[in-house]
Amino acid sequence: MRLPNFQTLARRMPVWTARVSRPFLAGLGLLAAAQAEARPFTDAAGRVVEVPERPARILAAGPPASVLLYTLAPDRMVGWIRGPTPEEKPYLAPGTRDLPATGRLTGRGGSANVEAVLGLKPDLIVDVGSTGPTYVSLADRVQAQTGIPYVLLDGHFDRTAESYRRLGALIGAQGPAADLASAAEAIVAEVTRAVATVPDERRPRVYYARGPKGLETGLGGSINVELLDVLGARNVAAGAGPGGLANVSPEQVLAWNPDVIITQDSGFRSGIAADPLWSGLKAVREGRVYQAPALPFGWFDAPPGANRLIGIRWLASLLYPDLFPRGLDAATRDFYRRFYHVDLDAAQVDELLSDATPGPKP
Repeated sequence: MRLPNFQTLARRMPVWTARVSRPFLAGLGLLAAAQAEARPFTDAAGRVVEVPERPARILAAGPPASVLLYTLAPDRMVGWIRGPTPEEKPYLAPGTRDLPATGRLTGRGGSANVEAVLGLKPDLIVDVGSTGPTYVSLADRVQAQTGIPYVLLDGHFDRTAESYRRLGALIGAQGPAADLASAAEAIVAEVTRAVATVPDERRPRVYYARGPKGLETGLGGSINVELLDVLGARNVAAGAGPGGLANVSPEQVLAWNPDVIITQDSGFRSGIAADPLWSGLKAVREGRVYQAPALPFGWFDAPPGANRLIGIRWLASLLYPDLFPRGLDAATRDFYRRFYHVDLDAAQVDELLSDATPGPKP
């Protein structure tokens, strides 16, 4: 029998329970027994969850949780949502590069296999992102089915420092969490202080071109484009209404005619200047097409997690170069050492920043 993923399981829980093997259900009983010595923890959704005193094997439910957990406690990860690529591995701590892929429990394309996940013997599941009813329901059902405590943390960018402190309190790593939270606050404060001086007429209109065709974007309030708000930039897609990610038409992009285009897709960026669909746009004519670095995680999005802390500094220097005249080399090295647990050499810094400059003009 092919076991369902967690999202399917949440919908079919009574039926599924009747079909699984007795040894598997016995394993669930052992997991429940392991939680006997537990303490209450109130997560970002207001749920009170009984958690281990100091969880040692932690499973991330989705990509933002994976980043937050890796930056704070890489030694307690049981796996990655997907295995790191050969290009990503040099930018990760050696001890984490070959951890198994677990699949994702939440978000778009949930793929985690129930028995495989339980085989990793996690004593805690952490999700970072929305704390709305859909995710609360999923967390409650997965927790009830597996016996593993499942905690939700707020994934919005302006809650990054708070989420570090909450995760530190959750796993007994308050000291390191406080250090990362303070570093996050300092990065944001430096940028927002400078951007606050920018008059409205200098705040660019920006389009986030997601995917190989550049026709997926984040609408108003989307977590995927939060950095634009922090930087005082105007998301052109916000005029289409509130929402998350959405597909838009070429005609709509032409009508928006943005000042700046941001992408994380190298193929899209390299071909945009020669594409008649895009070449007439102001951003393309003026060479203001920026590709966000993406090793080991995206700097602007993908995922919308703590990885965006370095992205805010990068994008600020491109949107407002007069306010941030210093290069990014030192800031990049410091961020990767502090958050990603790697000391970058000069070649790695060059690789990260080589494409993170304005795109070619037509």
